[in-house]
Amino acid sequence: MALKPRTKFLLGGALVLGTAGYLMASAIAQTGTYYMTPTELAAKVATDPSFYGTGVKVGARVVPGSVVRAPGGRDMTFRVTDGAKTYPVSFHGIAPDTFTDSVDVVMDGRLAQDGTFRATTVLAKCASRYENAPEKYRSTPGYRSAATASAST
Repeated sequence: MALKPRTKFLLGGALVLGTAGYLMASAIAQTGTYYMTPTELAAKVATDPSFYGTGVKVGARVVPGSVVRAPGGRDMTFRVTDGAKTYPVSFHGIAPDTFTDSVDVVMDGRLAQDGTFRATTVLAKCASRYENAPEKYRSTPGYRSAATASAST
């Protein structure tokens, strides 16, 4: 018995969509990373000890006075906290220009068995960059032209 052309089309479409869905799901599973706070990371490790060494993004604040830079400037250690849990961090690389004490950071890396977060990437958040300009700058030509341009779009 031969299939009707419409049935062939539907089966072919279902096969293509199923294959695309499988490929997307497997790619996300292989490259996706968790985003957690230090408290969430501690809870995850407590319930699943195999989570050590798993790639994760951690968002936290740098503990004031904890940044120690090695001579040469490429290696540093510091501590991060979310107010409830604190982790020591080691990082090899160039820190962002905005990296200082008490700055909010997002780090890629892995939690080691010794409890140290080994960061491979450190990004410093800069909330002030997204705030409105201070009142004293609102009369400048650059601010007025930017405000006019954004209002017209």
